[in-house]
Amino acid sequence: MRPRLHGLTDDEYFWEPVRDCWSIRPRDTSSAPMPEGAGEWTMDFASPAPEPAPVTTIAWRLAHIIVSCLGYRVGFHFGGQDMDSETFPYAGTADEALKQLDDMYGRWTAGVRDLSDTGLDNPPRVGPEQFPMEGIVLHVNRELIHHGAEISLLRDLYRRQ
Repeated sequence: MRPRLHGLTDDEYFWEPVRDCWSIRPRDTSSAPMPEGAGEWTMDFASPAPEPAPVTTIAWRLAHIIVSCLGYRVGFHFGGQDMDSETFPYAGTADEALKQLDDMYGRWTAGVRDLSDTGLDNPPRVGPEQFPMEGIVLHVNRELIHHGAEISLLRDLYRRQ
């Protein structure tokens, strides 16, 4: 996924292909019911999620990967700091988001590489997930493939608009 993000611009990062997209926005500018985040930028959010779910920007999708797919699990399983979507400092630029992605992906892969066969076979000692770590690793990989493909498609559409 990462090579497909090379050269990501702020315009692409924030591009809204349809009205009412969810994105990362300057604090106090979101129309979403429950924006989350600390600092100058927040992530559009609602619970329960609206039906149909809003289309999301590259910014939103990267934030989801960084915090929900990788960050929570790095904190739970590999001794990283606890990650919380309400207190995370979301990125206001594409470059900053890519640095966050690289950092969190690096922490995730280091943790996975350090797992023994026994560690992969057993449920983790902490965190909400109670099935073997190998299942968690596969789930995270599927999430990265899924959301990475969505981001790649948005980049293709942006370039051809």
